[in-house]
Formats: sequence, structure tokens, C-alpha cells
Amino acid sequence: MTATHTRDAASLLDAHLELIPSDIGRWLELFTDDAVVEFPYAAGLGLPERLEGRGAIRQYFMDTPKHFLGLTFTNVRRYPTTELDVALAEAHGSATIAATGSTYEQDYVMLVKARNGRISLYREYWNPVPGLRAFGGEQNLRKAVNAS
Repeated sequence: MTATHTRDAASLLDAHLELIPSDIGRWLELFTDDAVVEFPYAAGLGLPERLEGRGAIRQYFMDTPKHFLGLTFTNVRRYPTTELDVALAEAHGSATIAATGSTYEQDYVMLVKARNGRISLYREYWNPVPGLRAFGGEQNLRKAVNAS
């Protein structure tokens, strides 16, 4: 990745939406070494609510492209903030779940905080029910994100 140091939080959020469906290696480059990813609603599924450091983030997300086939984000709504290092957005995600062939439809709220042109905090709010349905239960969902 070039000129990462010039990226503000909004452009990092856009890069996240572009890269996570297909290129986890390049996607991970968006994060600081000590980045934190938070999923406030994940605990109810037995999934981690907080990932600390690029290694933990890699472990959780490394198989995303093979499980969420054709993942796309539409209806992206960005909300300006008064700080360049904070970005907020809502988006709709769609994919086919490889293990079940089920359609996955999810609405997300995303917050990105940036430091030195990289993501230092990524917080994602989502409804656990669509994931449970599409993956066919908690155990399959946990396996998909390497949390079993």
C-alpha cells in the first residue's frame, strides 16, 4: 500500500469496504499493529467482542472471503464528523454463505478511528440473527471466524 500516512478515517473506511470481500492481506495493511476491532453484539453468539492487535484480527478474518462468497456492500451512507480521524457509516452487506448456500443479508453500522493513516479502532454493530440463520447455527458461525 502506498501513501498510507495520508489517509483519513473516511478513506480508510472506504478501503475497508473495498478490500475485506476479497483481499484480507491488503485489508490487514489498513490497520495499526496495535489496532482493536470491536463487535458489541458478538458475545451473545459466543464470539469475541474485542480483538486486540493485527495478529488477532488476522486470525478472526483470514477466511472471510472463502465463507462469505460474493460479499458486497451497498446503500453505504457516510456521516461526516468534526474529526478527520473518525468516520461513521451504515451499509448493507450481502453474500452467499459457502457452507450452507444460504443468502446472508446484514445491515451494519461502522465506526473507524485512525492514527497515522491507519485504522486504530474499528467498531462494527450488526444483528446476530441473520448470521445464525445463514450459517445454520452458532457452531458453524464460530468455525467460520476461527472462534470455535
